[in-house]
Amino acid sequence: MGQQATILIVDDEPDVREVLEEYFAAQGYDVLAAPNAAAARALVGANQVDLALIDIHMPGEDGLSLARYLREHHDGLAIVMLTSASTVVDRIVGLEVGADDYVSKPFDPRELLARIRSVLRRTVPAPAEPGGRDPAPTRRVRMGRCVLDLAAHRLLDESGNEVPLTPLEFDLLKAFAEHPNEALSRERILNLSQQRDWDPFDRSVDLRVMRVRKKIEPDPQRPRYIRTIRNAGYVFVTDGGAG
Repeated sequence: MGQQATILIVDDEPDVREVLEEYFAAQGYDVLAAPNAAAARALVGANQVDLALIDIHMPGEDGLSLARYLREHHDGLAIVMLTSASTVVDRIVGLEVGADDYVSKPFDPRELLARIRSVLRRTVPAPAEPGGRDPAPTRRVRMGRCVLDLAAHRLLDESGNEVPLTPLEFDLLKAFAEHPNEALSRERILNLSQQRDWDPFDRSVDLRVMRVRKKIEPDPQRPRYIRTIRNAGYVFVTDGGAG
């Protein structure tokens, strides 16, 4: 296995930081820790951080505000939120600021590690194979005014420029790309995007659909490619309903 990722732990509880620092370091990760949002911003500015593990409920600037800042200024950084009360409100606001996953306190460190590894697999590119061979063929799917590169986990606009995309947004587009012209319920979308612990009756899927429509639809207010199917969910229409 190649070089491990760098994880930043942001939590105002010293005991939590110490336990997680030791645990992740023992797993071979490079670990940084911050007691508050200001210290976290400084560490991210001075270091290459792959994933930030952020406690939502911190005194002063809370974790959601920090996550919003990191998403706006460090789009490639993965974000996992820690919350002592796993409420729908926290999840919805977290989605709006671009969080990639949630883990509730108290947690089993092994479960937290598994969730972090899952997020990192979707955000940190796999190392090239020896001899410079591409480990997987390029798979591209036209989605509205963009192209989704499934192998590279990238969304490209009409000029070939990369469109910022969170891992959750990529997983949603991937689910649509692999099931074109097929009505997908919210529950099926969550299963396909490996977010089985989310509640299909909250607004998580709807919010993600709204965000990706703004990126791929010529007119997000009148979506042609990702359409709402009443009482069924959503469908990716490959030709936008042409003809």
